[in-house]
Amino acid sequence: QRYCQDVYRGQLASVHSAARNQELQKLARTYTIISPWIGAVTRRRVGQWESYWEDSSPWNYANWAPIHPLHIGTTCTTLSVRDGLWRSHFCFQLRPFICQY
Repeated sequence: QRYCQDVYRGQLASVHSAARNQELQKLARTYTIISPWIGAVTRRRVGQWESYWEDSSPWNYANWAPIHPLHIGTTCTTLSVRDGLWRSHFCFQLRPFICQY
């Protein structure tokens, strides 16, 4: 997120519809075979698990793969270039990412 902001003056992408999800999946597939980061984060807060967008936009759509998001601490989210599903991973992994403006 910080790199998107500092270098590109953007935010990690938030996804609010199936059409947008598919659009980003196709875009990512043209550049990489590695699933890129999007702006969804999952964390435990006040005893409850919550997912939210880094850009503070409303959480009104999700496309999680089965068993995701993982409830293993704070996790960030990738968009699969293969199936378009979202998977949670520890945030320190180096991966491609999708910035939006």
